[in-house]
Amino acid sequence: MTSRDHLEMALKAVEAFRENGTLDASELREIVRIAERDGVIDNNEIRVLRSIISRVDPSEVDDELASVMRSLSRKITKA
Repeated sequence: MTSRDHLEMALKAVEAFRENGTLDASELREIVRIAERDGVIDNNEIRVLRSIISRVDPSEVDDELASVMRSLSRKITKA
C-alpha cells in the first residue's frame, strides 16, 4: 500500500503559507511529524519537504526555524 502522507504534508504547507505567507518552526515540525509517523521518510516525502524548504524566504528564518531546518536536512540527507 502506498502512503499518501506526502499529500497531507503538501496541504499543511499550503495552509501555513496561505495563512501568513511564511512557515514557522511549529508548522514545519508538524509537517515533519507527518513524514515520520510511519517510521520512514520516503522519497515522495523527501521531495515534498525539499520543495517546502525551497519556498522559505531566508530573510524570515529565525533561530528556531533554522534549527528545525538543520535537523530536517540531516534526516533527509541520510534517507
